[in-house]
Amino acid sequence: MEDLNVIKIGGNIIDEEPMLSSFLKKFASVTGKKILVHGGGKMATRMAEKMGIPQQLVDGRRVTDAETLKIVTMVYAGYINKNIVARLQSHQCNATGICGADGNSVLAHKRVSTGTDFGLAGDIDSVNGQWLKSLLDQGLTIVMAPITHNGQGQLLNTNADTMAQEIAKTMSGSFQVKLIYSFEKAGVLMNVEDEQSVIRSLNPASYLELKESKKIFAGMIPKLDNAFAAIREGVKKVIIGKGEDLGNLLNGKSGTTISHE
Repeated sequence: MEDLNVIKIGGNIIDEEPMLSSFLKKFASVTGKKILVHGGGKMATRMAEKMGIPQQLVDGRRVTDAETLKIVTMVYAGYINKNIVARLQSHQCNATGICGADGNSVLAHKRVSTGTDFGLAGDIDSVNGQWLKSLLDQGLTIVMAPITHNGQGQLLNTNADTMAQEIAKTMSGSFQVKLIYSFEKAGVLMNVEDEQSVIRSLNPASYLELKESKKIFAGMIPKLDNAFAAIREGVKKVIIGKGEDLGNLLNGKSGTTISHE
């Protein structure tokens, strides 16, 4: 099987122009097949404020009403997505920018309320791996915005971490997939205050031991649980670390590598 890197970047890179510029140059130089999944950063929030549309976040996730959906679609699937594509073209990386509605690539449903109504937030039902593979096989790099659809004409705002994970799991049927989460920290830390305390590797046994002894920062547990769920469903490795150190993340010299071994 061929290798495929699925790389997710967040707002910390998108919001900082020098960091984005440096990251995209490194990403463009990564050989082989690759998919870049991006979040939205602060631009949508700033635009909503300018337009007088109040924003509500619950546990860090945006409540998406109808007006907010218009903004996040314009910002995520529009400006940010196409800006990244144009910048990659300048580095001779032939990219195509899409969202989940394009090519029926990511089908979702409106999140069922469990106390908090997140509005037009989408939870993923399926990924059209065959179509994504056809783009990759044409030599294209995919840049994916976290907007999905429900198959009935409704766009939905979907968490980019989840989108990257579901794409990685689906594509693992056709490729040896590494899923890389770009993160503000240098990796999973033994001491959240100490950037030098990176746990270099985790497997199911070592993770269980660290979790039971409460040696892992509680805020990382959901991300790590999701990482191990991806491993169980066919993803070869999940790597968590700083996106600006992309080359070292991919060759295992930095960050935290999560695998079966």
